[in-house]
Amino acid sequence: MKHDHFVVQSPDKPAKQLLLLFHGVGDNAVNMGEIGRWFAPVFPEALIVSIGGVEPCGPDGRQWFSVQGVTEENRQARIDAIMPVFIETVRYWQQQSGVGADATALIGFSQGSIMSLESVKAEPGLASRVIAFNGRFATLPTSATTQTTIHLIHGGEDRVIELSHAVAAQEALIREGGDVTLDIVDDLGHAIDDRSIAVCARPSALYRTEALL
Repeated sequence: MKHDHFVVQSPDKPAKQLLLLFHGVGDNAVNMGEIGRWFAPVFPEALIVSIGGVEPCGPDGRQWFSVQGVTEENRQARIDAIMPVFIETVRYWQQQSGVGADATALIGFSQGSIMSLESVKAEPGLASRVIAFNGRFATLPTSATTQTTIHLIHGGEDRVIELSHAVAAQEALIREGGDVTLDIVDDLGHAIDDRSIAVCARPSALYRTEALL
């Protein structure tokens, strides 16, 4: 399966975990791979791959769907149109690595978080963890599963994707019996900093104990 990607870490032995990273609009796989480097020392046996969006966006960037003219009414349709490719990409790397969904984590920022969150809504059990930095659902889930733990990490001063979207997502998932946490990083806008990483770059944040054995 041909697609834009950047391998952050490939262990010498068969991988025990799979971490897939997804960037925001106009960014690229190499830049998002820098976030992956925070996870590499914590998960030395993980295959860590940063995935590029399917469409060019700007001189050096990519995206999963265009945000030109995007509205609350049409965002879901744009995501649904490309979601089969996103899910196929996750499945491809699971097959290549030999790592199942129970040891797969999807880590996204902004649009990458949106796609990651929406993927486990569309395909329950696709991954055991989603770490969503400054993301949101296109439309709130009406069902949830404990197969996937969702970690929402959001800047308290984000003006691109308002914190209220993360709060609403947490409330909806709790209401439907899902497994979710929300960490708010004070005085942070639409960005990832070392405090954001500190919340999640540890084994207990990414995998259940049995998946690590």
